[in-house]
Amino acid sequence: MKKLKLTLSLLILVGLSSSCDDFLSEVPDNRTQLDTPEKISEILVNAYPESNYMEFAETMSDNVYDSGDLTKTTIKNSQMYNWEMVDDTDRETPSAYWDACYTAIAHANQALEAIEKQDNDPKLNPQRGEALLARAYSHFMLVTFFSQRYNPATAKTDLGIPYILKPETQLIKKYTRNSVEEVFAYIKADIEKGLPLVTSNYKLPKFHFNKDAANSFASRFYTVVGDWNKVLEVSNELGNLPETKLRDYQSYLDEPDYDKGIRMYSDASANTNLLIVSASSIYSRSFASNRFQLTGADRNELFGNNTNLINKAFLYRPLSYNGQVTIFVPKFAEYFKYTNANAGIGLPYDALVLLSNDELFLNRIEAHVMNNQLDVANAELDYFLSVRVKLYNPTTDKITQAKVVAKYPVVANEYTPFYTMTDVQTSYIKALAEIRRREFIHEGLRWFDIKRFALKVTHKTYNQADKVLEKNDLRKAIQIPLNVTNTGVEKNPR
Repeated sequence: MKKLKLTLSLLILVGLSSSCDDFLSEVPDNRTQLDTPEKISEILVNAYPESNYMEFAETMSDNVYDSGDLTKTTIKNSQMYNWEMVDDTDRETPSAYWDACYTAIAHANQALEAIEKQDNDPKLNPQRGEALLARAYSHFMLVTFFSQRYNPATAKTDLGIPYILKPETQLIKKYTRNSVEEVFAYIKADIEKGLPLVTSNYKLPKFHFNKDAANSFASRFYTVVGDWNKVLEVSNELGNLPETKLRDYQSYLDEPDYDKGIRMYSDASANTNLLIVSASSIYSRSFASNRFQLTGADRNELFGNNTNLINKAFLYRPLSYNGQVTIFVPKFAEYFKYTNANAGIGLPYDALVLLSNDELFLNRIEAHVMNNQLDVANAELDYFLSVRVKLYNPTTDKITQAKVVAKYPVVANEYTPFYTMTDVQTSYIKALAEIRRREFIHEGLRWFDIKRFALKVTHKTYNQADKVLEKNDLRKAIQIPLNVTNTGVEKNPR
């Protein structure tokens, strides 16, 4: 009997072992096996940060004022305005954006590892190019916000951010921060490896790093590091007179349907829009109603007729929901995805334009200025402004060096990038920065110029002394989120 029991036990164990082996040998979810181009492409859909940086970047800039409407005061908006660490970790916060970027990087790295396992099959070059550009983009945005500006004289010792090159295999892994120099070297390598590989052969090309989007991002990177020949190289296809490739603001004014006019800004059919992401966001509500926002009282400072080289009315159309207390240029339209229609519960999303031909063209003009090709820059500036102001006259409104220098005189110690500029170049760069300031109002790109040119920012506050962010203020590097520093990642100095 004992022998029989023992035999039965062994048989049961063998049976269990066999069943267990069979079970473990089966893949529980074949979607995790990235073994085809289609599956790798699917994971790359998530290689873009699905979070909105625009509100906190814009609120820190000099585009925002105190409306004086105390009923609209919120802790988050106030902390952003005062360059303090934001306690909130929800939408539109540095913490949320940090997490979203590293989530996007993880997906890009997963795709790259899968491609490596297939010996970098040339058939997977489009996916590899997209993954490299997506990884570079998220790291670039992180180092832009959470580190000091790029300066080759200090980049070796300035704290960057962790540059992640491999998928995570540990539940909790401690990361150290690369230097700014190391981060920029990695970004450059990813861009230059990825750029020749990307394609525009997508069903929805504007939601991927298509060829044009890759060139626009590369121009942003090369502008920051001051490689002007590279900026011109990646913008050559756009050319000096882009014609229908820039944003058509007149069409927004002509559109009788207000809601449709707003949605046109981020629509994939707009030729200028090169990379669009649908982000979890309520910016379409808050950017028009925050206390610290673009205000009606300061409208003329940005959009007055005398604030451009031609001294004519802009085609931008600032509107207001509260009698001009705060104003906004309509750019964001919310899509609310219901998760429970009966209960009215769901998630809000905004379509965000991350890269555009407008930015690429303005970067191209800057490169021509820095290469002392001022005649070309004049022609390009002339063209850009001709599609941004009303009643443009090609004879009397033509841009000249004299106009630029007179309108934007050099102010000592105002614009101080890490590279040197002549007085004439400084006037042109100031003109371009002011054009970008208006072109990308609400989109956060003004913060990029504030950092790379070391601009001073003054924020006025109702019944309080002015708040000043000095040229080289340490607070220009946003503090690393608390949930990250709690794992041992070094904080930014204060």
